[in-house]
Amino acid sequence: MSTPQTSPPERLTRRAWGVLFVLCGSIFLEGIDIAMLNVALPSIRADLGLSTAMLSGVVSAYVLGYAGFMLLGGRAADMFGRRRMFIAWLVVFLLFSGLGGLATEGWMLLLARFVTGVAAAFMTPAGLSIITTSFAEGPQRNRALLVYAGTAAAGFSLGLVAGGLLAALGWRWVFFAPVFLSAILLAAAFPLIKKDTARPERQRTDFAGAVAVTGSMLLLVYGVVRLEHPAQGWGWTVAAFAGGVALLAAFVVIERRSPAPLVRLGILRSAPLVRTNLSAALFAGSFFGFQFLVTLYLQELRGWSTLETGLAMLAIGIDAVLAPLATPWLVNRFGNVRAIFIGLVLAAAGYALFLPVGMDWTYAAMFPTMLLLGVAFSLTYGPFTIAATEKVAAEEQGLASGLFNTAFQFGAALGLSVVTAVNVAALDAAAPLEAFRTALLVPLIGAALAAVVIAFGMRTRVAEAAPALAVTR
Repeated sequence: MSTPQTSPPERLTRRAWGVLFVLCGSIFLEGIDIAMLNVALPSIRADLGLSTAMLSGVVSAYVLGYAGFMLLGGRAADMFGRRRMFIAWLVVFLLFSGLGGLATEGWMLLLARFVTGVAAAFMTPAGLSIITTSFAEGPQRNRALLVYAGTAAAGFSLGLVAGGLLAALGWRWVFFAPVFLSAILLAAAFPLIKKDTARPERQRTDFAGAVAVTGSMLLLVYGVVRLEHPAQGWGWTVAAFAGGVALLAAFVVIERRSPAPLVRLGILRSAPLVRTNLSAALFAGSFFGFQFLVTLYLQELRGWSTLETGLAMLAIGIDAVLAPLATPWLVNRFGNVRAIFIGLVLAAAGYALFLPVGMDWTYAAMFPTMLLLGVAFSLTYGPFTIAATEKVAAEEQGLASGLFNTAFQFGAALGLSVVTAVNVAALDAAAPLEAFRTALLVPLIGAALAAVVIAFGMRTRVAEAAPALAVTR
């Protein structure tokens, strides 16, 4: 008896590649925007005379806007049109990036970064859901998502180098460069991305739920950010977390009673989706926390320049090559969950290799960690993106994208804040290098926990497959 022949996956058309180019450009823009700013912070402080608290606020403002509005942004894409939300908020991103470049006062930078973060919160899930609804589920969508994820990873990695180069010309170029890239993407988006289908005439909006969840995310992220400054006292930090949890509880009550909920709570009954988002949050926290610590080590302890620091971490950018080339083969061979698990184990190994770092370390000693993290990111980010939206109905793709991006961004904010808090606390009892080594334990623990969480998914799949094998026998 002959075995059935499976037809090869349909090739992407030129228009499909064009759409993918625009959407990959937008996530590259978001990644490079974050990375470039981090490198330019010392130049901004010197020019505008910002205090340490204000400088930290410039970074935190973006995180607050991004994580605070991400769930609302994901649902808005489903309700009001993915193309409409993507283009409208890309315009906002462009305008407020330009405002950041023109800033002459600290408050202008804070406003620009907060609104830019809000724009990214609406733009990113809209773009991701355009991919998941435009490409058929299976090899074609997986290929598109892996290219998309590789481009995002390249933005995070190459932004460090680009930021160093642009900051050498003047820190304002760190804000003006995204304006030019946004304009190119905007010009391409109009003819390439198909118009949204008509919405139902009487579509109800869960305004109360939107206010509750956005307020909750804002307060929780604010509480996380305040962990970086233990010397300021714990009163406002505890109040922020308590208020965030209270609003989150109110949100659950509202969603249960709403005839048109912002977030269908039933989607959270999917164990694979919850595992994916939790593991992604832990991985993001470990990855961005490590990047932050290495930047401090190279610039403040070793005296390296911003450009040298960016070039030192360029090896992580290997994920931009591996993600579209090697990762699809591994996903097809072993599946998303196993690829993620391998990536998380490699990340933990990379962090462990960096633990004995010393003041006399050469770059050759650091290179294995940078390389392992690049491979780890290529094996995790794309498969995470696929797993977070897999088997989700088309009308909830924006919601699933929003949940994933919220988890990833919240995890990044938590990781940055925890490593900063641990580093500051350790400095009171140890030398800077010892405090740095203590803080390095945070990324290692985060990656290890992420691997444990995703391993439960591997056990579940094996258990589900066993009965099927028994039947076929």
